[in-house]
Amino acid sequence: MSWQVSNQCNTRKFGSAPRKQVIMFLADKASDDGEGVYCSKHSIAKFTELSLATVKRIVRDFIAEGILVQTGERECDYGYTIEYRICLAAVSELHDLTKRKANTEGGQQKSGVSKTPDANDPASEVTMTPPPVSPRPPNHPKTIQKPPTRADMRGREDQDFEKAWRAYPADRRRNKTTCRQQFERAIKDGTTTEEFICAVSAYATETEGYTRSKVCFSDNWFRESIWQRLVEEAREAQMDAVAREENQFRQLAGWVRERNWICQHISRNQAGELLSRGLISEAELRRAGVAW
Repeated sequence: MSWQVSNQCNTRKFGSAPRKQVIMFLADKASDDGEGVYCSKHSIAKFTELSLATVKRIVRDFIAEGILVQTGERECDYGYTIEYRICLAAVSELHDLTKRKANTEGGQQKSGVSKTPDANDPASEVTMTPPPVSPRPPNHPKTIQKPPTRADMRGREDQDFEKAWRAYPADRRRNKTTCRQQFERAIKDGTTTEEFICAVSAYATETEGYTRSKVCFSDNWFRESIWQRLVEEAREAQMDAVAREENQFRQLAGWVRERNWICQHISRNQAGELLSRGLISEAELRRAGVAW
Protein backbone atom coordinates (compact mmCIF):
# COMPACT_ATOMS: atom_id res chain seq x y z
CA MET A 1 0.00 0.00 0.00
CA SER A 2 1.07 3.62 -0.49
CA TRP A 3 0.05 6.33 1.95
CA GLN A 4 1.10 8.92 -0.63
CA VAL A 5 -1.41 7.70 -3.23
CA SER A 6 -4.09 7.26 -0.57
CA ASN A 7 -3.51 10.79 0.72
CA GLN A 8 -3.61 12.29 -2.77
CA CYS A 9 -6.89 10.50 -3.59
CA ASN A 10 -8.34 11.39 -0.20
CA THR A 11 -7.83 15.12 -0.81
CA ARG A 12 -9.50 15.10 -4.24
CA LYS A 13 -13.19 15.33 -5.14
CA PHE A 14 -14.41 12.35 -7.18
CA GLY A 15 -18.06 13.33 -7.45
CA SER A 16 -19.86 10.83 -5.22
CA ALA A 17 -19.41 8.68 -2.13
CA PRO A 18 -19.34 5.33 -4.05
CA ARG A 19 -16.66 6.67 -6.43
CA LYS A 20 -14.60 7.85 -3.46
CA GLN A 21 -14.98 4.44 -1.75
CA VAL A 22 -13.75 2.57 -4.83
CA ILE A 23 -10.75 4.82 -5.52
CA MET A 24 -9.67 4.75 -1.85
CA PHE A 25 -9.86 0.96 -1.84
CA LEU A 26 -7.73 0.80 -5.03
CA ALA A 27 -5.29 3.40 -3.70
CA ASP A 28 -4.73 1.22 -0.66
CA LYS A 29 -3.45 -1.51 -3.02
CA ALA A 30 -1.19 0.72 -5.13
CA SER A 31 2.54 1.38 -4.96
CA ASP A 32 3.95 4.92 -4.69
CA ASP A 33 3.71 5.47 -8.48
CA GLY A 34 0.13 4.16 -8.67
CA GLU A 35 1.15 0.87 -10.28
CA GLY A 36 0.37 -2.69 -9.23
CA VAL A 37 -3.33 -2.45 -8.40
CA TYR A 38 -4.88 -5.88 -8.88
CA CYS A 39 -8.07 -7.09 -7.24
CA SER A 40 -11.28 -8.48 -8.64
CA LYS A 41 -14.43 -6.40 -8.88
CA HIS A 42 -16.10 -8.92 -6.58
CA SER A 43 -13.47 -8.17 -3.92
CA ILE A 44 -14.02 -4.43 -4.34
CA ALA A 45 -17.79 -4.91 -3.97
CA LYS A 46 -17.31 -7.14 -0.93
CA PHE A 47 -15.03 -4.81 1.03
CA THR A 48 -16.67 -1.50 0.03
CA GLU A 49 -20.17 -3.01 0.59
CA LEU A 50 -21.30 -1.66 -2.79
CA SER A 51 -23.24 -3.66 -5.35
CA LEU A 52 -21.26 -5.43 -8.05
CA ALA A 53 -23.07 -3.47 -10.79
CA THR A 54 -22.09 -0.17 -9.11
CA VAL A 55 -18.43 -1.23 -8.87
CA LYS A 56 -18.32 -2.28 -12.54
CA ARG A 57 -19.89 1.01 -13.64
CA ILE A 58 -17.47 3.10 -11.54
CA VAL A 59 -14.41 1.22 -12.82
CA ARG A 60 -15.60 1.72 -16.42
CA ASP A 61 -16.07 5.45 -15.75
CA PHE A 62 -12.61 5.75 -14.18
CA ILE A 63 -11.04 4.09 -17.22
CA ALA A 64 -12.97 6.39 -19.58
CA GLU A 65 -11.88 9.45 -17.56
CA GLY A 66 -8.23 8.35 -17.53
CA ILE A 67 -8.09 7.93 -13.77
CA LEU A 68 -7.52 4.18 -14.13
CA VAL A 69 -5.42 2.47 -16.81
CA GLN A 70 -5.41 -1.29 -17.49
CA THR A 71 -1.80 -2.49 -17.53
CA GLY A 72 -2.22 -6.27 -17.87
CA GLU A 73 -3.52 -9.43 -16.25
CA ARG A 74 -2.34 -11.49 -13.29
CA GLU A 75 -2.93 -15.14 -12.59
CA CYS A 76 -4.82 -16.02 -9.45
CA ASP A 77 -6.51 -19.03 -7.85
CA TYR A 78 -9.66 -18.38 -9.85
CA GLY A 79 -8.06 -17.79 -13.25
CA TYR A 80 -6.89 -14.21 -13.78
CA THR A 81 -7.60 -10.69 -12.62
CA ILE A 82 -6.98 -7.35 -14.32
CA GLU A 83 -4.13 -5.15 -13.12
CA TYR A 84 -4.64 -1.38 -13.03
CA ARG A 85 -2.57 1.75 -12.60
CA ILE A 86 -3.93 4.86 -10.91
CA CYS A 87 -2.99 7.83 -13.09
CA LEU A 88 -1.73 10.31 -10.51
CA ALA A 89 -1.58 13.11 -13.09
CA ALA A 90 -5.31 12.74 -13.76
CA VAL A 91 -6.05 12.60 -10.04
CA SER A 92 -4.04 15.77 -9.40
CA GLU A 93 -6.24 17.66 -11.90
CA LEU A 94 -9.36 17.01 -9.82
CA HIS A 95 -10.68 19.58 -7.37
CA ASP A 96 -8.46 19.85 -4.29
CA LEU A 97 -10.61 19.69 -1.15
CA THR A 98 -7.88 21.20 1.03
CA LYS A 99 -7.89 24.57 -0.79
CA ARG A 100 -10.21 27.24 0.52
CA LYS A 101 -11.47 30.31 -1.24
CA ALA A 102 -9.74 33.35 0.22
CA ASN A 103 -11.98 36.12 1.48
CA THR A 104 -10.38 38.89 -0.55
CA GLU A 105 -11.36 42.31 -1.76
CA GLY A 106 -9.16 44.26 -4.13
CA GLY A 107 -6.46 41.59 -4.00
CA GLN A 108 -6.01 41.84 -0.22
CA GLN A 109 -7.23 39.21 2.25
CA LYS A 110 -9.75 40.46 4.80
CA SER A 111 -9.50 39.23 8.38
CA GLY A 112 -12.65 40.95 9.60
CA VAL A 113 -15.27 43.57 8.87
CA SER A 114 -14.09 47.16 9.33
CA LYS A 115 -16.03 50.39 9.41
CA THR A 116 -14.87 53.49 7.60
CA PRO A 117 -13.27 55.75 10.23
CA ASP A 118 -15.20 58.85 11.17
CA ALA A 119 -13.41 61.73 12.85
CA ASN A 120 -16.49 62.64 14.89
CA ASP A 121 -17.12 59.06 16.01
CA PRO A 122 -14.18 57.38 17.84
CA ALA A 123 -16.08 54.10 17.99
CA SER A 124 -16.02 53.87 14.19
CA GLU A 125 -12.32 53.01 14.31
CA VAL A 126 -13.08 49.65 15.95
CA THR A 127 -12.57 46.61 13.71
CA MET A 128 -15.18 43.91 14.23
CA THR A 129 -13.77 40.38 13.92
CA PRO A 130 -15.76 37.17 14.09
CA PRO A 131 -15.73 35.31 17.42
CA PRO A 132 -12.99 32.69 17.80
CA VAL A 133 -13.84 29.17 16.73
CA SER A 134 -13.49 26.30 19.18
CA PRO A 135 -10.04 24.72 18.63
CA ARG A 136 -11.45 21.24 19.08
CA PRO A 137 -14.74 20.41 17.28
CA PRO A 138 -16.98 17.62 18.64
CA ASN A 139 -15.73 15.09 16.05
CA HIS A 140 -12.06 15.59 16.92
CA PRO A 141 -10.52 12.16 17.71
CA LYS A 142 -9.31 13.36 21.12
CA THR A 143 -12.66 14.81 22.11
CA ILE A 144 -14.25 12.85 24.94
CA GLN A 145 -17.94 12.52 24.19
CA LYS A 146 -20.32 13.01 27.07
CA PRO A 147 -21.53 9.57 28.26
CA PRO A 148 -25.26 8.96 28.47
CA THR A 149 -26.76 9.81 31.84
CA ARG A 150 -29.08 7.64 33.88
CA ALA A 151 -31.93 9.87 32.79
CA ASP A 152 -31.09 9.19 29.13
CA MET A 153 -30.96 5.43 29.71
CA ARG A 154 -34.23 5.51 31.64
CA GLY A 155 -35.84 7.47 28.79
CA ARG A 156 -34.83 4.81 26.25
CA GLU A 157 -36.05 1.99 28.49
CA ASP A 158 -39.37 3.76 28.97
CA GLN A 159 -39.79 4.15 25.21
CA ASP A 160 -39.01 0.46 24.61
CA PHE A 161 -41.46 -0.64 27.29
CA GLU A 162 -44.20 1.62 25.92
CA LYS A 163 -43.82 -0.06 22.52
CA ALA A 164 -44.26 -3.49 24.13
CA TRP A 165 -47.15 -2.24 26.30
CA ARG A 166 -49.02 -0.80 23.29
CA ALA A 167 -48.50 -4.02 21.32
CA TYR A 168 -50.41 -5.99 23.99
CA PRO A 169 -54.20 -6.12 23.37
CA ALA A 170 -55.80 -3.15 25.11
CA ASP A 171 -58.56 -5.17 26.78
CA ARG A 172 -56.02 -7.42 28.50
CA ARG A 173 -53.63 -4.82 29.91
CA ARG A 174 -53.35 -4.82 33.70
CA ASN A 175 -50.90 -3.70 36.40
CA LYS A 176 -48.52 -1.66 34.25
CA THR A 177 -45.91 -1.29 37.02
CA THR A 178 -45.48 -5.07 37.38
CA CYS A 179 -45.28 -5.46 33.62
CA ARG A 180 -42.55 -2.82 33.43
CA GLN A 181 -40.48 -4.58 36.10
CA GLN A 182 -40.74 -7.94 34.35
CA PHE A 183 -39.91 -6.34 30.99
CA GLU A 184 -36.74 -4.75 32.39
CA ARG A 185 -35.72 -8.07 33.96
CA ALA A 186 -36.18 -9.86 30.62
CA ILE A 187 -34.00 -7.28 28.83
CA LYS A 188 -31.25 -7.66 31.44
CA ASP A 189 -31.36 -11.45 30.96
CA GLY A 190 -30.51 -11.11 27.26
CA THR A 191 -33.80 -10.75 25.42
CA THR A 192 -33.73 -7.86 22.97
CA THR A 193 -36.47 -5.26 22.78
CA GLU A 194 -37.28 -6.30 19.20
CA GLU A 195 -37.65 -9.96 20.23
CA PHE A 196 -39.94 -9.04 23.14
CA ILE A 197 -42.17 -6.81 21.01
CA CYS A 198 -42.36 -9.49 18.30
CA ALA A 199 -43.40 -12.01 20.99
CA VAL A 200 -46.16 -9.67 22.21
CA SER A 201 -47.42 -9.17 18.65
CA ALA A 202 -47.29 -12.92 17.96
CA TYR A 203 -49.31 -13.66 21.10
CA ALA A 204 -51.88 -11.02 20.20
CA THR A 205 -52.28 -12.58 16.73
CA GLU A 206 -52.34 -16.12 18.14
CA THR A 207 -55.15 -15.36 20.63
CA GLU A 208 -57.18 -13.02 18.44
CA GLY A 209 -60.90 -13.73 18.88
CA TYR A 210 -60.45 -15.66 22.14
CA THR A 211 -62.84 -14.95 25.01
CA ARG A 212 -61.50 -13.26 28.14
CA SER A 213 -61.51 -16.58 30.00
CA LYS A 214 -59.14 -18.10 27.44
CA VAL A 215 -56.50 -15.37 27.38
CA CYS A 216 -53.83 -14.18 29.79
CA PHE A 217 -53.77 -10.70 31.27
CA SER A 218 -50.58 -8.72 30.76
CA ASP A 219 -49.26 -8.91 34.34
CA ASN A 220 -49.49 -12.72 34.41
CA TRP A 221 -48.15 -13.00 30.84
CA PHE A 222 -45.09 -10.90 31.70
CA ARG A 223 -44.51 -12.39 35.18
CA GLU A 224 -44.86 -16.07 34.16
CA SER A 225 -42.52 -15.62 31.15
CA ILE A 226 -45.10 -16.90 28.70
CA TRP A 227 -43.38 -14.71 26.10
CA GLN A 228 -40.24 -16.87 26.30
CA ARG A 229 -41.77 -19.67 24.20
CA LEU A 230 -42.53 -17.23 21.38
CA VAL A 231 -39.03 -15.73 21.54
CA GLU A 232 -37.41 -19.18 21.30
CA GLU A 233 -39.67 -20.13 18.40
CA ALA A 234 -38.72 -16.93 16.57
CA ARG A 235 -35.00 -17.59 17.13
CA GLU A 236 -35.33 -21.17 15.86
CA ALA A 237 -37.22 -19.95 12.80
CA GLN A 238 -34.46 -17.43 12.08
CA MET A 239 -31.75 -20.10 12.43
CA ASP A 240 -33.72 -22.41 10.14
CA ALA A 241 -34.00 -19.65 7.54
CA VAL A 242 -30.24 -19.07 7.65
CA ALA A 243 -29.57 -22.80 7.34
CA ARG A 244 -31.99 -23.11 4.41
CA GLU A 245 -30.30 -20.22 2.64
CA GLU A 246 -26.86 -21.76 3.20
CA ASN A 247 -28.05 -25.13 1.86
CA GLN A 248 -29.59 -23.42 -1.16
CA PHE A 249 -26.31 -21.72 -2.09
CA ARG A 250 -24.36 -24.94 -1.55
CA GLN A 251 -26.77 -26.68 -3.92
CA LEU A 252 -26.28 -23.91 -6.49
CA ALA A 253 -22.51 -24.25 -6.14
CA GLY A 254 -22.81 -28.00 -6.79
CA TRP A 255 -24.81 -27.35 -9.96
CA VAL A 256 -22.17 -24.89 -11.17
CA ARG A 257 -19.36 -27.41 -10.66
CA GLU A 258 -21.39 -30.07 -12.47
CA ARG A 259 -22.31 -27.57 -15.23
CA ASN A 260 -25.91 -28.54 -14.78
CA TRP A 261 -28.46 -27.17 -17.28
CA ILE A 262 -30.17 -25.29 -14.46
CA CYS A 263 -27.14 -22.93 -14.29
CA GLN A 264 -28.76 -20.84 -17.02
CA HIS A 265 -31.37 -19.77 -14.45
CA ILE A 266 -28.82 -18.54 -11.87
CA SER A 267 -29.14 -14.76 -11.53
CA ARG A 268 -26.29 -12.27 -11.34
CA ASN A 269 -27.02 -11.59 -7.67
CA GLN A 270 -26.88 -15.30 -6.86
CA ALA A 271 -23.61 -15.68 -8.77
CA GLY A 272 -22.11 -12.73 -6.89
CA GLU A 273 -23.25 -14.19 -3.56
CA LEU A 274 -21.66 -17.54 -4.44
CA LEU A 275 -18.37 -15.78 -5.12
CA SER A 276 -18.49 -13.65 -1.97
CA ARG A 277 -19.18 -16.77 0.13
CA GLY A 278 -16.19 -18.51 -1.46
CA LEU A 279 -18.26 -21.49 -2.61
CA ILE A 280 -17.08 -21.30 -6.24
CA SER A 281 -14.52 -19.48 -8.34
CA GLU A 282 -14.84 -17.14 -11.31
CA ALA A 283 -13.31 -19.82 -13.54
CA GLU A 284 -16.02 -22.30 -12.51
CA LEU A 285 -18.69 -19.72 -13.31
CA ARG A 286 -17.21 -19.13 -16.75
CA ARG A 287 -17.04 -22.86 -17.49
CA ALA A 288 -20.67 -23.25 -16.46
CA GLY A 289 -21.71 -20.32 -18.66
CA VAL A 290 -23.06 -18.22 -15.78
CA ALA A 291 -23.04 -14.46 -16.34
CA TRP A 292 -22.12 -12.20 -13.45
